[in-house]
Amino acid sequence: MLLKIYTKNPSENNIRQVVHVLSNDGVVIFPTDTIYAIGCNIYSPKALDRIARIKGLTPKNANFSFLCYDLSQLADYTRPISNDVYKLMRRTLPGPYTFILNASSNVPKIFGHKKKTVGIRIPENNILSGILRELGNPITSTSIHDADEILEYSTDPELIHERYKDLVDLVIDGGHGDNTPSTIIDCTGEEILMIREGKGEIE
Repeated sequence: MLLKIYTKNPSENNIRQVVHVLSNDGVVIFPTDTIYAIGCNIYSPKALDRIARIKGLTPKNANFSFLCYDLSQLADYTRPISNDVYKLMRRTLPGPYTFILNASSNVPKIFGHKKKTVGIRIPENNILSGILRELGNPITSTSIHDADEILEYSTDPELIHERYKDLVDLVIDGGHGDNTPSTIIDCTGEEILMIREGKGEIE
């Protein structure tokens, strides 16, 4: 199913429709503030396993990110962070950044019993923000890559739907996506390191 949702003023009914799918082991493709992503409820092993099969991976070996509504959800899935890291996150989020943090024991076991790190995102996208607020817990996600030799990521939701309609439960049409991924910042060591330069700028 392809569901059109307007970014500037997302319909509450549409948001609830997406959350219903996510709450019932559904797999959804959605826009972010960077590229389109495929994701599911972090507490749905069945849906996560489906995504892993689509990507040709296993949940334990895949680098899934946790998409959170706000910073208050960090304490549930990460170990305590330093003041410097917290200040950086406060300054840049919501925005096109992925922060690699030390994982807590609350990360669902399907991601691996010895999961040491977790990627955290708080995207600046009204559709996704509404979904995360209504769902009440993070979504796990991974990017949608394109088979095109020039474009690395798929940007057209109608073409994405055509490709994935038999593999996922819902594709959200939130307009054309970006082709630049998030900037990845590793905060697991003594120094804060940028390990991928993406859409987000770091001074």
